[in-house]
Amino acid sequence: MNAQKLSKRLETVASFVPTGAVVADIGSDHAYLPCYLVHRGVASRAIAGEVVQGPYESAERQVRTEGLADKITVRLANGLAAVTPQDQVDTVTIAGMGGPLIVSILEKHPESLETVTRLILQPNIHAKVIREWALQHGWALIDEVILEEDEKIYEVLVLQRGEMTLTEQEILLGKFLPARKAPAFVKKWTREYDNWKRVYGAIERAEATLENEAKKQELTQYMTWIEGVLR
Repeated sequence: MNAQKLSKRLETVASFVPTGAVVADIGSDHAYLPCYLVHRGVASRAIAGEVVQGPYESAERQVRTEGLADKITVRLANGLAAVTPQDQVDTVTIAGMGGPLIVSILEKHPESLETVTRLILQPNIHAKVIREWALQHGWALIDEVILEEDEKIYEVLVLQRGEMTLTEQEILLGKFLPARKAPAFVKKWTREYDNWKRVYGAIERAEATLENEAKKQELTQYMTWIEGVLR
């Protein structure tokens, strides 16, 4: 992977960036994504934010090597602290972290999102918590993608400002993903279903407690959803 050729998951993230966007890529690592977006004329300007010194220096080098120092600003900062109101950022990308960490980044500096109209988030795990956060903070899902790369399954969630409603099932499985039944979706939830089945069996053999009964009910609900979607 480099600034000309992204990984499949980052290419998917890039595909949802609007033309002419001012982008902040949080946790930018080598700044491949912002460089790619500016090279292709998708982003007009970009900020590459990185909290760790080593990746920050790598990003700075990459931007200089690509000859993009006039279009991409690299900042050493924790999460959205890399973004100032003067930047007029309208699109934020956060990729390659767990859902809970992405949510904590979004919640820590809400003032940095004031000019932002689109979030493109790629959680490695626990996409559910991002959907919950979106519901509570006035963001609406406009698209979702699930894909497999290097034997790992990733989801990409695209959010715009606006209201939405989601069922408990949609919070867990996604608003758009169940109807599409991509191979990665089927693989992920078949694996989860088998795991829940094992856990349910273990609880059945354990001592009957209120907590165990509640867990069995939850697992039964989840498995029923999966059976309905994958049938």
